Amino acid sequence: MSSNSSANRAAAPGARPAVGTSRRSLLRLLGAAGIGAAATGTLSACAPGTSAAPKALGSTAPANAKGTATLWFRDDDLLKVFRGVVPSFNKKHPNVTLKLVGVDIDTKLPPALISGAGVPDGSFFGDGNVLGQAEHLTDLTAQMAKYRADTVQYKLDSNTSDGRLVGVPWDTDPGLLYYREDILAAAKVDPAQLTSYDALLDAAREIKGRDAKARPIPLEQDPNLATQWLMMLVNQQQGTGLVDAKGKLTLDTAAFRTALTWIKKVVDEGLGARSKFAGTTQIAQADGGTVSLVPWAIWYNFLVQGTFKKSTGHWRVAQLPAWTPGGARSGVMGGSSFVIPAKAAHPDLAWLFYEHAIYSPEGYKAVFGSNSVYPNGLNTALPSVKSALDPATPLFKPLPGLGRQNLWEVATKASLAIPSGYRIPSWFNQAATTYLGANLQKLMDGNMSVDDVIKKSASDIQTNLIDRA
Repeated sequence: MSSNSSANRAAAPGARPAVGTSRRSLLRLLGAAGIGAAATGTLSACAPGTSAAPKALGSTAPANAKGTATLWFRDDDLLKVFRGVVPSFNKKHPNVTLKLVGVDIDTKLPPALISGAGVPDGSFFGDGNVLGQAEHLTDLTAQMAKYRADTVQYKLDSNTSDGRLVGVPWDTDPGLLYYREDILAAAKVDPAQLTSYDALLDAAREIKGRDAKARPIPLEQDPNLATQWLMMLVNQQQGTGLVDAKGKLTLDTAAFRTALTWIKKVVDEGLGARSKFAGTTQIAQADGGTVSLVPWAIWYNFLVQGTFKKSTGHWRVAQLPAWTPGGARSGVMGGSSFVIPAKAAHPDLAWLFYEHAIYSPEGYKAVFGSNSVYPNGLNTALPSVKSALDPATPLFKPLPGLGRQNLWEVATKASLAIPSGYRIPSWFNQAATTYLGANLQKLMDGNMSVDDVIKKSASDIQTNLIDRA
């Protein structure tokens, strides 16, 4: 195993704990949309007396920048990585002092945003939480104008509220297909032919035909993660999430019906293995060969390089299959950004740091390239900056767990292909946990039809979340 695998992080955005971290701790730290964010659901943008539009950031004068700014991160190794960016920042801005502090973001940030008490100058934030706090955030539209063309579009979409950019995009978390090359070879399945979801089902059937105990495709038991997985499949088809650009529910559409019908086939034919991401059961299933075809986010490689033992070196990665010939072969599953509170004391200094860390080559190379935390580079997420996503200029090295395959080349192609138009409603977490996520579990357990999932989820979300907002 590489030195990178000794400090691997769970692959959701902003939360990549070391190997040996429990699944409970892992998910508590995850910064993806809807994960570990229950606290934010009760402190949403509809709080009484807070209906103002986001406050715009005034002009900044980098040459004259002076003062101290406090920036919040989760208290994990990503905090250490970004501390490594400070020296190059201070070469540009020697009169600025930065205090990077590790806190429980999901618990502390929402109430601080609303009250203004103890609010930081900037903070890391999961994409699933950003729009729910939009009115308490600084409008960064003007500052981001020159970077729009160099930013993956879906990240701009997921940080835009009423036409205003209220977050600085950080990472992309593209969907990829992980597979066991040894198991596919034994079943005489050519991985190059896995270009459609029908082909993926056929491959699963071939594998099960050879081994009756095989359940090649994992079916997530965590309602929140399962909903994100569904969003990845749906985003591939129509570049949307649970809502369209006007905030209208998209559940009763061909994209959702197609994805849910495919999942039901996996269930009905006994091709799916029920387990939770990073749980001991899932690790045993994948490492032991029960699971061998995994359409998931890039951060599945946390397991490949950090927890698998018997199967290490036998995993490979490819673009996701497409739903239609020539269709998108990537979707989004997770993501994080940086926000600047409207009541921050030094929003200009926070912006200067985020601009440097995300958009300057010395910044993103320090984060995703070789550093003191990850000698081989951070490989469970990718930048949101297009110019940083050059397949020919890798920021991290090939992984032994993937047979030293060039993950960078595969993943950058996927990041750049994620369809635009992905929007995360402020009530996503509640929908994922209580309504759609719960019904999706029933579908995966064989206790609910596709039509019932769509009808009941749409009705409950409309009545209990949208109409009450």
